[in-house]
Amino acid sequence: MSVDAVQLAQDLTPYATTAITAYGAAVLARVESDAADATVSFGQRILRRLTGRDTPDTEATAEQEALANAVTELAATPDDADLAAVLRVQIRRLLAAHPDIAADIAGWTRPAAPTTVTITTSGERSPAVQTNYGTIHTGDSTP
Repeated sequence: MSVDAVQLAQDLTPYATTAITAYGAAVLARVESDAADATVSFGQRILRRLTGRDTPDTEATAEQEALANAVTELAATPDDADLAAVLRVQIRRLLAAHPDIAADIAGWTRPAAPTTVTITTSGERSPAVQTNYGTIHTGDSTP
């Protein structure tokens, strides 16, 4: 199975970036928990596979080391678009150099694509929440 490394890198980078933003430099070492967001968990899985941390008995390749360095740099400054682009390039290089890894990851089922949520509130003491499963009390006049 031939995999388009450029397209796959483009598709995987948002998941990897989301995981890096959520966990910073610890993203490569952090253990998945059941409560972890599916997108972050998938991003962690991608990064573990790409960096070879899913098979600790093997020596990391130069491409895997370069990718791990890109992860560390982006974790230090997660809002830096240039470092996110470097991450995408490193993912693309690694996938092109290791078609077996590319084919493996290409076969994985992906969760919904990462999205950005914007929540706006207005008015005195207005709560701002993304999801609420109960009552929100703001004080004073609450019966």
